[in-house]
Amino acid sequence: MEKAAAKVDRVAAKMAEQAARHEVRAAKAMEKAATLDRFTERHARTASKAAAKAEVLARVAEGLGTLDLWTRTEPAARRPRLNREAIAATAARIADTEGFDALSMRRLAAELDAGTMTLYHYVRTKDELLALVVDFVMGELLYPPDEPMPSDWREALTGIAGRTRAALERHPWIIDITDDPPLGPNSVRHFDQTMQAVASLDLPPADRFDIVTAVDEYVFGYCLHHRNFESSSTEIARGGEMIAYVNGLVETGDYPQLALLAEQYGLEEAWRQIAEHLANPDRFDRNLRRLLDGIEADLQARPG
Repeated sequence: MEKAAAKVDRVAAKMAEQAARHEVRAAKAMEKAATLDRFTERHARTASKAAAKAEVLARVAEGLGTLDLWTRTEPAARRPRLNREAIAATAARIADTEGFDALSMRRLAAELDAGTMTLYHYVRTKDELLALVVDFVMGELLYPPDEPMPSDWREALTGIAGRTRAALERHPWIIDITDDPPLGPNSVRHFDQTMQAVASLDLPPADRFDIVTAVDEYVFGYCLHHRNFESSSTEIARGGEMIAYVNGLVETGDYPQLALLAEQYGLEEAWRQIAEHLANPDRFDRNLRRLLDGIEADLQARPG
């Protein structure tokens, strides 16, 4: 019995020794796996950063390529009417009448009675076409060379705001363009004229830029709101289901100001007045004056 027990002990010891060696191997394997995971993770991060840099460089290269649009020599056209200005004007007209999504090189070529490949001699890509047509619209924001800009900063900004509003209302599709095309000559000239409008103000450049940006944002916001109102004006004027919906909200007691309007005027009359107010053509100038009044008051309140 003692011999058998000793043999069992030896076998058990050997098995324990083997198990210990297996544990050591497993620990080393796990350590190698962790090292590989860390290496893979670092490699993935490096690859991601490289891809991001490549994307930035590609965008820069694309932008620089598009800048060449206005500086490279136009091909000698067999038909003198075919040039970048004519292409831009026709593209804008298509977008005005059919929507910007309808604008394509093929559609543009058909409108110009030219071959699509002929257009590629003037505009190489859809991005260049976008840059061309946006800059064409930006030209409508400019004071022409024969019309001097007012020396008073308020008058000058009011004039630029009016031109901007008129251009955006003639070409409402431009508000929906989310891709930022490279700055063309008219875009740069518009910025230059805008800064000229506030050049008489004794302020740091950043403060002058703040002022013109506030006016720009007001104009774009107004035009976006006005366009959306125009597209739904019939329903707004009629009220219909919207009045019934608002009335249901008022009855919950959670909308005290709407309840007050309903009590004073009735929801239908209040709705009619709101629609009439939104359609009022004087609203743009009235609120632009208020914005400029606030800016002027802020300037006057500054020390010194």
